[in-house]
Amino acid sequence: MIQNIILIDVRTPEEFQNGHFPNSINIPLHELENRLNEIDRSKIIVTLCRSGARSEQAKSILIKHGYNSSNGGAWSVFNENK
Repeated sequence: MIQNIILIDVRTPEEFQNGHFPNSINIPLHELENRLNEIDRSKIIVTLCRSGARSEQAKSILIKHGYNSSNGGAWSVFNENK
């Protein structure tokens, strides 16, 4: 199942560099629609951000473009549980 999932962190590159979920890729929210060609449509896309707000927006964009997407929520929640 994990092979069928892509984690997309939609925070800024600076936020991403300060810590991110292992194996996630960084596509900032403001770049997402211009970078859809980088995302494999056959995978389940899980979006992440700091608070959950941008990842929800990203999920909506991906679904609008025909991707199977789920909001993974807030990086801060994962980061607190280290």
